[in-house]
Amino acid sequence: MACQSQHHWNRRTLLTAAAATSMSWLTPLATKLVRAQELAPDSQAPAKSVILLWMQGGPSQRDTFDPQPQASEKYSGGVKSIATSAKDVRIAETLPLMAQQMHHLSLVRSVVSREGDHARGVYNVKTGFRPDPTLVHPSIGAVMCHQLTDDLEIPRHISMLTTNNPARGGYLGDSFDAFQVGDPQQRVPDVIARVDVDRDEKRRADLFGVVEQEFARGRLRNLDEKKTLHQLSMKRAVRMMASSQLKAFSLMDVSQTKKDRFGDTSFGRACLAATQLIQVGVRCVEITLGGWDSHINNTSTQASRSKIMDAAMSSMLAELSETGLLESTIVVWGGEFGRTPWLNSTSGRDHWPHGFTIALGGGGIQGGRVVGETNPEPKEDMQDRTADVVDAHEVEDIHATVFKALGIDYEQEMMTPVGRPMVVAQGNAIQELF
Repeated sequence: MACQSQHHWNRRTLLTAAAATSMSWLTPLATKLVRAQELAPDSQAPAKSVILLWMQGGPSQRDTFDPQPQASEKYSGGVKSIATSAKDVRIAETLPLMAQQMHHLSLVRSVVSREGDHARGVYNVKTGFRPDPTLVHPSIGAVMCHQLTDDLEIPRHISMLTTNNPARGGYLGDSFDAFQVGDPQQRVPDVIARVDVDRDEKRRADLFGVVEQEFARGRLRNLDEKKTLHQLSMKRAVRMMASSQLKAFSLMDVSQTKKDRFGDTSFGRACLAATQLIQVGVRCVEITLGGWDSHINNTSTQASRSKIMDAAMSSMLAELSETGLLESTIVVWGGEFGRTPWLNSTSGRDHWPHGFTIALGGGGIQGGRVVGETNPEPKEDMQDRTADVVDAHEVEDIHATVFKALGIDYEQEMMTPVGRPMVVAQGNAIQELF
């Protein structure tokens, strides 16, 4: 009976006992329990998964979700705006299909950062921290998988069509790195069997034995396997290779009509596959669409990228909504920065981290809203480059917003391998989005 009642001690019971008695040893225990309960993920949070649509190179806000047709052509680029399914929200004319889905998304048009270099900007937006030579910070997907437990047979954190900057586990460890795959039109490399089931199982058993023998060679017999994790990694790999959940990567059973709706592009196929991966329980899927770095010929470059994005992203939102998955899935769209509000001498737009757009919705984040605004014609030589941004939000605020929707306390601290406490996110959740 005593053991049974002990399980019902909550933080209030412990604190009361510590205060009312001389059991000084109880106070640290009570404090730890209080903190643990406060930091525990909220199981009632609507969001369970995240899809990050990563626009590598830096999309132009003026050519996508923050057009300024009232400005002179040097600033507007001649891009007109169109009405959308969200009241009073207008976006670029190059996104006619997305215009029909904007009631699902909200726009933060006033995002700012201090990083205007590609590599540093990617790191900043994907992790919510500026680069630090002393450690590598984890991406959103890595933090999710660290905080939210699952018993999935395939990786919970997936990066599709990634370039040079895949989502990483950082100080949480390589086991939280994103599992990288390419075009869903191709088979997942080295995973799907090319032989019949019986032969495949025998090969796996033989392979496992060979790896075990080679690993044990020259090592102490009583080596603690928990220190190497090699057996756990092998068992996970074998489990994945035998899993029926692998079908979520494949589009073989998808109708051609649906494929055409998403677009006959690798990005379109990846967005379609993402809906299947979320369906089986994958926590985070990152999909990259590159080619946005438009230092020359901005209008045509942005239009070509937008056409691909428009079909894929709009169809993905529609699919998630129709299946009910959007209620538990946060969709985030953005790149490492925006592009200058003015055209340069080669009709291009250069890097601009001083007021750009990130779109997000689903998973409890309200759609059809706009946060912040930018000046249609800011001064090119102004000292404070955020002076013409109304209601500016740091990149860190985006991270805090996503974690809040996921029920993860973004103010909690996680420990690095050397015992350095690191807060989950430095920013503040954007309350207007809830």
